[in-house]
Amino acid sequence: MSYNGQLISVIVPAYNAGDKLRDTCTKIVEYLINESMRYEIIIVDDGSSDDTAGILNELSSQDCSIRFLTNSGNMGKGYSVRRGVLESRGDYVFFTDADLSTPIHELQKLISCLGQGYDIAIASRALSDSNVIVHQHFCREHSGKLFNLIMRSVLFLDIKDTQCGFKCFKRAAALDVFGRQTINGFCFDAEVLYVAKKKGYKTKEVPVSWINSESSAVDLFGDGLRMFFDLIRIRINDWRGLYS
Repeated sequence: MSYNGQLISVIVPAYNAGDKLRDTCTKIVEYLINESMRYEIIIVDDGSSDDTAGILNELSSQDCSIRFLTNSGNMGKGYSVRRGVLESRGDYVFFTDADLSTPIHELQKLISCLGQGYDIAIASRALSDSNVIVHQHFCREHSGKLFNLIMRSVLFLDIKDTQCGFKCFKRAAALDVFGRQTINGFCFDAEVLYVAKKKGYKTKEVPVSWINSESSAVDLFGDGLRMFFDLIRIRINDWRGLYS
C-alpha cells in the first residue's frame, strides 16, 4: 500500500507502563519504518508512579520522532488519548494501548479502510473473523459483552466492540470528534464513536488478532459502574447539545 508521504501520529496512553514501553516503541518504530511511513509517536504519561518518565526521556532522546506528554496527575485514559490526539500533526491519527494487545501489524487493515473512503476504522475482537488468541478471564470477557449490550441499549450504536484500544482516524474526523469528547475514563471510546455517528463520519469495524494482557488497569467493579453512568452522561450531554 502506498502512503503518498502522509504522516501518521501514533498516540500511546501510558500509566505505570515502564516495563513494556521500550519493547512497544521498538515494535511500533520497526513496523512503521518497514512500511515506509512517516510517523510521530506521542506517549502520554498519565501520572505514573513507576519509572515511566525516565524511560520516556530515554526513548525521546534516542528518536526525535518520539515525544512524550506528562499529565499533572492520573487524569484517565480518555483524557490522555484526547490530549495526544489534539497535539498530534498526522494525516492519520491512531491510538493503541501500551501493551499492544492488538499487534501493531494490524494497523495496515485500519489504514486500508481509510483509503477506501471511511473516516474512522476501529479494531474489533467480536466479529466472526476476529482472532482472539488469548482470552480474558471469564468474568472480564463476559462483563465486556454485558457492557456492549447496555451500550447498544443506551446509545443505539451498532458496534460489536467499542472498547478495543486500537483505532485510526483521518485527521479532520479526529480533531472534530475528540474536540467534543468529555469523558476522561474508559468509556471515552463509546463517546467518541457516538459523536462520530452523530456528525456523520463513516466508521468501519475491522476484525483483528488480539492477545489478552494481564496488566489491564480496568477495575472490573469500580470502573464498570463508572462506565455505566458515563453512558447515561453521554445521552445527557447530547440532550444538552454539547455534541452539536
